[in-house]
Amino acid sequence: MPENPLQELYIKELQNLYYTEEQIIKALPKMAKKASSQSLRSALEEHLQQTKTHANRLERIFESMGAESKAKKAKGINGIVDEGEDIMDEDLPEATLDAGIIAAAQKVEHYEIAGYGTVRTYANLLGQQQSVSLLEQTLEEEKQTDQKLTTLAQSINIQGMRARGATS
Repeated sequence: MPENPLQELYIKELQNLYYTEEQIIKALPKMAKKASSQSLRSALEEHLQQTKTHANRLERIFESMGAESKAKKAKGINGIVDEGEDIMDEDLPEATLDAGIIAAAQKVEHYEIAGYGTVRTYANLLGQQQSVSLLEQTLEEEKQTDQKLTTLAQSINIQGMRARGATS
């Protein structure tokens, strides 16, 4: 049995999040390129920069623990990214595609919110207050991005619904 099983779980979850951030860094430019809404494209590009910061924060946390910044494959994010790529490959009207991109991006955000909330709790239990602070920053940024996407969806989804009628 490990000396501290929660510490080991914490590190594995951090590695999953690091892998998640790497996958998102690859996916966001494709999503931004496919977006027809300038507001959506800007939000995705802004989140790409933020995601790079999130990966850097995770590297700082690994360093503070004397652990290697190592990504551990996370099957969940792979499925979510694959779903998003499937949507982007469909022949949809621009506004409808934008609605699908928002849905895919929000699935990613919710996955990250769950992950960062979990590791923040672990860090708190393990007494790693500096890590708690970094994880809390990222968690709040993920929530803000989700809210921004919700706001964009309020107009883009309506445009997507109208686009359907225009192509029938």
